[in-house]
Amino acid sequence: MEIRPPVPPFNRETALAKVQAAEDAWNSRDPDRVSLAYTTDSQWRNRHEFFTGHDAIRAFLTRKWAKENGYRLRKQLWSFTDNRISVTFFYEWYDETGQWFRSYGNEQWEFASNGLMARREASINDTAISEADRLLHDGE
Repeated sequence: MEIRPPVPPFNRETALAKVQAAEDAWNSRDPDRVSLAYTTDSQWRNRHEFFTGHDAIRAFLTRKWAKENGYRLRKQLWSFTDNRISVTFFYEWYDETGQWFRSYGNEQWEFASNGLMARREASINDTAISEADRLLHDGE
C-alpha cells in the first residue's frame, strides 16, 4: 500500500504540512501529479459535480485548467481532527475573454490511514475582479 506522509492522526504541524502539499500540487496545474494524492476510489464533490476515482479526477482537473487560465491558489488550514482537515482557500484565474476571477471556497478532506485523501468536498463561489485587483501572481 502506498503511503503519503503525513498520515493520520493529524496534529497541527502535520495538518499544516498536508495543506501546503495540496497547495503546491494544485499550483503545478498537473492533473496527474494532483491525482496521486487521492485514493483510487476517492469520492469528490466539487461545486455541482460528483465523481469517484483517479480517471474522473484527472478528467475534471484537465477540464478545469483548460478553462481557468493563469490559475494560482492559496489554501489555509481551518480545522482538523484525527483523519479530517478543513481548509478555506481562494484562487485567481482568467477566462477566454481575459476576464479575471477570484474564487473563494471551503473544502473538507477525509484521509485513509495511508495519508491519501479518500474524500473531498468543495464549495466554491466566483467573483469577477479587475487585473489590478489581483492578489496572486505567477512565481509567488
